Amino acid sequence: MDLTNKIAIVTGGATGIGREISLKLARNGATVVINYNSSSANAEKLVEEIKQMGQDALAIQANISKFNESQKLIETTIEKYGRVDILVNNAGITKDSLILRMKEEDFDQVISVNLKGTWNCCKNIAKHMSKQRSGKIINISSVVGIIGNIGQSNYCASKAGVIGLTKSLARELAKRNVCVNTVAPGFIQTKMTDSLSDEIRKEYVRNIPLGRLGTGEDIANLVLFLGSNLANYITGQVINCDGGLVMY
Repeated sequence: MDLTNKIAIVTGGATGIGREISLKLARNGATVVINYNSSSANAEKLVEEIKQMGQDALAIQANISKFNESQKLIETTIEKYGRVDILVNNAGITKDSLILRMKEEDFDQVISVNLKGTWNCCKNIAKHMSKQRSGKIINISSVVGIIGNIGQSNYCASKAGVIGLTKSLARELAKRNVCVNTVAPGFIQTKMTDSLSDEIRKEYVRNIPLGRLGTGEDIANLVLFLGSNLANYITGQVINCDGGLVMY
């Protein structure tokens, strides 16, 4: 899974799962453009960490929910490096609440970042990858986009939308040798899950056949595979990385 000479963009790439993805791609030879919206210090720190490995990295601020900013992210990368080989649409937010209490702006904001933001980046990269007749687009969804979840009607709708978007773009871009896939994480160990009570964590784990929460590296490993030449015949797929939580 050698990514030497590959140029990758990771949206929301400075923190959490995005950080693990950025590091994993860099460790395997890719030049990584780390997109962030408000995590400037984290992004610059990560750039330095990657450069200390001997790899090139660049941090670019952009609110990907805004079309013009996502366009600038793609164009700035191409101006500097000449191409983009891998786009990981990882940026996302949550605004959880039961629908009876959820504010309209909370629904709109989650859809705007998670779904429209993914579409914005796909739209702006599609012509470049089509022209170079190669590329990997990897969208980060969630298993709750498949099965739903109480208190997350906005988040689940956005992640289900990402799955539909992935399948449509996979069909549209296949003749240009561009592969588009979705990774659907399950319960992943993050700062949010670390703050949960032991009882709630144990309840989560009881529902996972492998008996543990996932890690950011688990997700990053799958992204690495999908971004590599080993996945050149895989497109339009939704691959769960969830310890067996959701089985078809």
